Amino acid sequence: MQGKLNKFLLIFAAFALAILSPAVPTHAEADLKVIDNKAVIEYPGYIYFKLELESPVKIVDVRLNYRVGRDSFIDVVCEAVADIGDDALSAGWKWDMATTGNLPPGSVVTYWWKITTADGVSGETQPKDVTFDDYRYQWQRQNISEGSLTLFWYRGNHQFALELMDAAQEALKQLEADMGALLVRPVKIYIYGNSSDLQGAVLYAQEWTGGLAFTGYGVVAIGVAPSNLEWGKRAVVHELAHLVTHQMTYNPYNSIPVWLNEGISMHAEGKMDEIYEASLKRALLANELISVKSLSSPFSTDADIAHLSYAQSQSLVEYLINEYGSQKMEELLAVFRRGCTYDEGFLEVYGFDTKALDDSWQDYIKQQYGISAPREMNVIPLCLNSSLVIVAILVAAGVMRRKRQAV
Repeated sequence: MQGKLNKFLLIFAAFALAILSPAVPTHAEADLKVIDNKAVIEYPGYIYFKLELESPVKIVDVRLNYRVGRDSFIDVVCEAVADIGDDALSAGWKWDMATTGNLPPGSVVTYWWKITTADGVSGETQPKDVTFDDYRYQWQRQNISEGSLTLFWYRGNHQFALELMDAAQEALKQLEADMGALLVRPVKIYIYGNSSDLQGAVLYAQEWTGGLAFTGYGVVAIGVAPSNLEWGKRAVVHELAHLVTHQMTYNPYNSIPVWLNEGISMHAEGKMDEIYEASLKRALLANELISVKSLSSPFSTDADIAHLSYAQSQSLVEYLINEYGSQKMEELLAVFRRGCTYDEGFLEVYGFDTKALDDSWQDYIKQQYGISAPREMNVIPLCLNSSLVIVAILVAAGVMRRKRQAV
């Protein structure tokens, strides 16, 4: 027994010595010397990674490895083959955002180099972080931070920024009260001086873009002129709610219905805007509501249809909260976080699928506005009537044929 114990202690000591002893440097680690290692940012177009070395052995291969700080269920590391200079002691690689779509401001990229020399020895530099910030503007040095939120801005005074932050904080409280939704990771809010500045910060942005939520990155970017503060408050709340919803429901299997995502953000803004309410009323009177199934997919780019889509989404969310309570909405978000189909989620929490939701919501909204129009066109009788007409024609044709034969 003692012999076995001594043998175990010897093995343990050898193992501990192997762990605690410093690793012997490889040839590359010992002889390669990093002179310069930096990333040059040209927002929003590109990041240029540059490396300069000293080495007694010719360098034959240099590769940049990098990962972007964003939500992911796997550790995604990208690798790019760098261009080596004529002296074989410098290398560089340009990440052209025009080919991939640009990162939002505030994105953090972690990168490191892998170098291989002519004698086949490889070494790696220590990882470094670079923040892809929009340095074209003189952002206020003192940003505003409260809880999980940090707000950056460059136009408007301190009070302007405080009011936007206050609106964001109130929205977080309301979202938690209404559906138990809250931020679980920090969020950065970038306030551009106007919508034009914002659109210039995003490659291929639509001309009507006023605010964007980069949900996977924890970033909100909005163009708010100081003279348009009231709109800015609603925009901040809307985009922030998208991040809250994302963090509450993010899973590797499925996303939530588009109408639920947008409806939560619209609800967070407060009372429905007159433009959206007018669109909803017109559709009710004309019996032209969009089905919940259709609203589960991306909305139309047509302005009128988009207005109606947003209006219905807000109304649907408020119907569920008012009729079934905030606890049920919290349960629904939790179920979607596990990953399920839309019908499975609603059946588990509410006991009905999306078709039944469509029917009950339409009854609710028509009663709310005092409209007694039918829920939908009665297509079945029309089909039957058409069939009867066809049968009648065929019968008549047969009778006429028999008459001709008789003649």
